[in-house]
Amino acid sequence: MIWSLIKITAFILTVTALTYGAAMLYDVDGGATIAVMGIEFTLRTLDMVVALVALVVLVWLGLRLLAFLAASYHFLNGDETAISRYFDRNRERKGYEALAEGMMALASGEGHLAMTKAARAEKYLHQPQLTNLLTAQAAEMTGDRRKAEETYKKLLADDRTRFVGVRGIMKQKLAEGDTDLALKLAQKAFALKPKHAETQDVLLRLQADKADWKGARQTLGAKLKSGTLPRDVHKRRDAVLALSEARDILDEGNPIEAREAAIAANRLSPDLIPAAVMAARGYIAQGNARYASRVLVKTWTAQPHPDIATAFAEIVPDETPQARVKRFATLTKATPDHPEAKMLMAELHIAAEDFPAARRDIADLVDTDPTARSLALMAAIERGVGADDAVVRGWLTRALTAPRGPQWICDKCQHIHPQWGPVCGNCAAFDTLSWKRPPAGEVSMPAGTEMLPLIVGSQPVPDETLPDDAETVAKDDAK
Repeated sequence: MIWSLIKITAFILTVTALTYGAAMLYDVDGGATIAVMGIEFTLRTLDMVVALVALVVLVWLGLRLLAFLAASYHFLNGDETAISRYFDRNRERKGYEALAEGMMALASGEGHLAMTKAARAEKYLHQPQLTNLLTAQAAEMTGDRRKAEETYKKLLADDRTRFVGVRGIMKQKLAEGDTDLALKLAQKAFALKPKHAETQDVLLRLQADKADWKGARQTLGAKLKSGTLPRDVHKRRDAVLALSEARDILDEGNPIEAREAAIAANRLSPDLIPAAVMAARGYIAQGNARYASRVLVKTWTAQPHPDIATAFAEIVPDETPQARVKRFATLTKATPDHPEAKMLMAELHIAAEDFPAARRDIADLVDTDPTARSLALMAAIERGVGADDAVVRGWLTRALTAPRGPQWICDKCQHIHPQWGPVCGNCAAFDTLSWKRPPAGEVSMPAGTEMLPLIVGSQPVPDETLPDDAETVAKDDAK
């Protein structure tokens, strides 16, 4: 309605301006005399202007007539499409101009203008593989998801644009949160273009989110073959998928097959802590303590972790505290200065009631790099040597406000996880969890304190009572 009113107003203003101009020219004195073959023509100023305009129009028509005659000549000489090309050339020019203007509007963020230009281009070109794509992207920009999805569906009819249509609908479903349908569309897009990097990433993420570990490993293999994934990263992520598959097999009640899958995952990535722990427990179940020790020592050397120490203790569960101190020396000898190794040895010496040795293990640690765990261990040591309750409470108070130390943290969103997993529970990113210290100010769960009760021989207690754990252990040791 408004656009029609604008056009009517523009027409009226144009007619008024032309009429006013003609009246002004009519009142201007003077003119010109033209003699042709003895015949004179006298033209006033207005007549001259009209004659000039008419001359320009005649020249233009003459050029068009010559072009038409040339097209007719080619047609008569056997070119059957010469005349149709003559009439289509002008339409194509207008269509491509509208298409170019629509692409510029899309790049400028003018979605509605881009849709208008796309409709104009389709009117002249009749090439939906070009104009539908422009329309769909413009509809996405304006927030008209229904229009965008309808247009993407039109692209499915042409083999040249089917991948673009599938990919567009897939992105729509991802935005809507329909991951089930998005997964099916990602699989279809992957079948159409298996080397498309973005499609590979989306499919891998959705398969990992749906725990389709077998399918994810196939997608990961395709990424390696297409050259979009370095070989070392492929080995690491394939190990993560193999470990996840082993966990599912174990949950299904097939421990033997799960054990083999975990061992295979550890071979793919020896520094993957959960795979090493699960593989070691598989060797322990087989009665192969030597292989279990070898796996855990190798992974501990790459990245000391409390879970490794826990699994290492399970190799000989009924040994004396003194024997355990001696055996654990083979685990920690490669990293004696690592905070995790120092706290582990302190726990072992507390269990053996060698409190002076435990103090030596973490004496510098509580000053240079205090954490809740090391301070709680110091409280247990003070309790063991018979220190006053005020001293013990002082250490426990410091433990309450001290940093928690390394945690499983997502490299992408920095979310803290109490346990390792193949997929981040916050942002759904795949293989982004790293054992590291959280950013300052983050709240985390206590970790690593389950080792002390295991070494002593008592049952583990919930992690939430870290200070109470240390105090309870100290009381047991004092007894």
